[in-house]
Amino acid sequence: MAMLEMAGLDVAGCLFHGFSDASRLAIVRHLAGGEHRVVDLTAHLGLAQSTVSKHLACLRDCGLVESRAEGRASVFRLAHPEATMELLSAAEKLLGLTGDAVALCPNYGLNHD
Repeated sequence: MAMLEMAGLDVAGCLFHGFSDASRLAIVRHLAGGEHRVVDLTAHLGLAQSTVSKHLACLRDCGLVESRAEGRASVFRLAHPEATMELLSAAEKLLGLTGDAVALCPNYGLNHD
């Protein structure tokens, strides 16, 4: 495989790492409905403020979310809502086609060590 192809795959791996945490996916799902403050996401998801902030920082660093100041709060939104939702829709379709295989995967499934 050519070096440029490998570099592209490495970058794609980084993108998918941004989506690799269930809490980050939940945040993305909430942001699909519109802008939210950290305090709103904390209440919706039942997560600690520090946890939500950490995940939002990851998503922002990956270019998946953007923020703006509103008073003393930061308001977050999806940076590319249409493309993000297309990707998640495709992932749901693929998960439907793989059945339980993803959940049972010995390396990354729900019960891996």
